[in-house]
Amino acid sequence: MSRSPRSTSAAVLAGLLLTCLPAPAALAAPGRPPVVHTQSGAVSGVQAEGVDGYLGIPYAAPPVGELRWSPPQPPARWDGVRAADAYGNRCPATESVNGPRSETEDCLFVNVQRPAGTTPDDRLPVYVFIHGGGLVNGSSDQADMAAIVAATGIVGVTMNYRLGLLGFLGHPELTARQGESGNYGLMDQQAALRWVQQNIAAFGGDPGRVTIGGESAGGWSVCSHLVAPGSRDLFAAAMIQSGSCPSRSQDAADAEGQVVAQAVGCAPFASAVACLRDTPVGQLIDAPTPVVPPVAGTPFLPSDPRGAVATGDFAEVPVVVGATRDEGRTFMAGSIGWTREQYETWVREAFAEDADAVLARYPWPADADESTGAHLAGAIVTDAGLGFGIGGCPNRALTRDLAAHVPTWAYEFAARTGPGVRPIPGYEWGAGHAAELAYLFPSFHNGVPIAPTFDAGEQQLAAEMKQYWGAFVRQGDPGVPGQAAWPSYGAEQVVLSLQPAGRSAAVPDAAVAEEHQCAFWDPLTADGA
Repeated sequence: MSRSPRSTSAAVLAGLLLTCLPAPAALAAPGRPPVVHTQSGAVSGVQAEGVDGYLGIPYAAPPVGELRWSPPQPPARWDGVRAADAYGNRCPATESVNGPRSETEDCLFVNVQRPAGTTPDDRLPVYVFIHGGGLVNGSSDQADMAAIVAATGIVGVTMNYRLGLLGFLGHPELTARQGESGNYGLMDQQAALRWVQQNIAAFGGDPGRVTIGGESAGGWSVCSHLVAPGSRDLFAAAMIQSGSCPSRSQDAADAEGQVVAQAVGCAPFASAVACLRDTPVGQLIDAPTPVVPPVAGTPFLPSDPRGAVATGDFAEVPVVVGATRDEGRTFMAGSIGWTREQYETWVREAFAEDADAVLARYPWPADADESTGAHLAGAIVTDAGLGFGIGGCPNRALTRDLAAHVPTWAYEFAARTGPGVRPIPGYEWGAGHAAELAYLFPSFHNGVPIAPTFDAGEQQLAAEMKQYWGAFVRQGDPGVPGQAAWPSYGAEQVVLSLQPAGRSAAVPDAAVAEEHQCAFWDPLTADGA
């Protein structure tokens, strides 16, 4: 059987040591937590609903001028007390469901949220979350950690990192000068993790108990950090939500970069990089952007992450890994209204000689409606993991490989009646890609707070999920007394099905395999989705 083409995956995704200076002993006035001293200077935060927030703290210098497409550099020190009471600038990206357009390159900021009254003596466990967005959009304000911090007593950290061409451009001229190119966004994340190691104790966090997590492209990033030599000592546990381990070669990245240079008019110049650095940021983010997974075979990321996981060549830390039941419904929402002909044409273009077998597995029903095409295509995308191995059978294979080497807990978010990622009248999102985020991080889209309409059962699930995640951050095991038992995958070959109204339960891995038709898809996608 043939592999589905890479272009299908691209289309799917187009549719992610402190020298401790103690805080003042006297608590500040209500609404203003104590000043905290970082290595770069003092910061003042905000306090609300039992959480101290220190937002928009620089962890690296603005990546402008010669620092555009260079490894991140330390931030400048500041005198006095810097206000850290609002999220910093979003990194440059076009407008998307993940936020408004931004053309501000001064964007490398980290946010720390902790239980109110925390002191440096508390040494609380730390959860660092990396936002998704295909590595081309999104920002840290998508994951406001206040709710999970208040519920579980952990310290939450989020960060911005360079995106799209500014974060992941490869080019032969850059490669010749630097020995590699294309992983600048990952280098930013690693710099933020080093910042956590150097500074989090001043906020009351324990640098020895740091869990990194991420959703979608944030999950890609977590997998890369599990493998990257420079990241391995920066965390003690990891969580991959709806992620995978994609990569491309340096040659492929360099070739894509030459196409970009041509597109923005820089190819004829003796130094395309000098020209690119002089190109307005708006022109760069509007240029056709190739798919930008991490670049493997480089000093930063010597191994292909997926291959490294399969062979056990990654950080030996406990892992939680999971996906949503209907990942593809989010990716394929744009196909609402497809006719049978449009659906079958899509399948034939995606699967060529295997199309008849796929159509036999996912046939067009007699009672079709406006959502049928999107739901059928969404089921295929989910089960086959067409979004670079996100969800379905490739996620199951990743889980099995992780569990062969480290303690691993698996989940499937299966709450299929929630609000979805955005309102579309008449469309049933099911448990689509990113649907679980609102249960963990009541947050923002386009700068507007999200207030999902949860019924009582969904509210219960949201509370339980925060407790599971918090337990893993605190103890390296997501077990929570009084909630559904969550055995490790390796011990019992089970996956925790996350359901509303107290219906969450561990289900056999074999049931998940049957649900996603893995006996059919595993041979078809054996060389990767």
